[in-house]
Amino acid sequence: MSFQNKTAIITGATRGIGKAIALRLAAEGANIVIAAKSVEENPKLGGTIFSAAAEIEAAGGKALAVQCDIRFEDQIQNVIDKTVEQFGGIDILINNASAISLTTTEQTEAKRFDLMHSINVRGTFLVTKACIPHLKKSSNAHILTLSPPINLDPKWFDKHVAYTLTKYNMSMMTIGWAKEFAKEKIAANSLWPRTTIDTAAVRNLLGGTMLANMSRTVDILADAAYYILRQPSAECTGNLFIDEQVLAKEGITDLEKYSVVQGAKLYNDLFV
Repeated sequence: MSFQNKTAIITGATRGIGKAIALRLAAEGANIVIAAKSVEENPKLGGTIFSAAAEIEAAGGKALAVQCDIRFEDQIQNVIDKTVEQFGGIDILINNASAISLTTTEQTEAKRFDLMHSINVRGTFLVTKACIPHLKKSSNAHILTLSPPINLDPKWFDKHVAYTLTKYNMSMMTIGWAKEFAKEKIAANSLWPRTTIDTAAVRNLLGGTMLANMSRTVDILADAAYYILRQPSAECTGNLFIDEQVLAKEGITDLEKYSVVQGAKLYNDLFV
């Protein structure tokens, strides 16, 4: 599928994985809608919806920056309305926005539990719901959610059960949507990295520079997303993809270029 004049809404696209996917699709001629909260730069995180829009247009795409906290239905609807007004429809939704807290049950405050569930689960659901009427009109509609394969091994739960619940909920929604919207030929898939990815979350919350240097760049997920989203939506749906598997199907097995530090030992991501 050509991405020329196709329109993608990406939640949380001001930085990291979301922005990388935005830039990859923009380079193929896509219209990108950045639906995220940041309008003023946080020095620890970097980037705003406006700086991301400038990069997207420099990469060859058209950009629309809309401030949005996906916990609020009116803000979600505002994104949809402005997208349709500007670009005429919606072809792709990337559910990237997510909150993380790798805390045990006793360490997880109620407000943190609620934040993860309101963004990761409720927000993802409501953004997708709002996009469905427009995705139904697309010739190759895709929903791609950044969430992992579901593995009920207790080791993925015991240290951060609250976070695991939310990410597995996102994957279960993918499975449900693939079946629910099969007749409309709307694809629903999830994507997750095999290794840790060098993002602000890794550097600021999880492992600092040491872990970042054992990680891959965001480009591997951007490329994997590109290969998923160009597939016929009627044929490629209901998958919980790992980035390496997607690239291998495309004949790409030398992944050294994605390493932050060439030749470094890589650290497996959560849930893999």
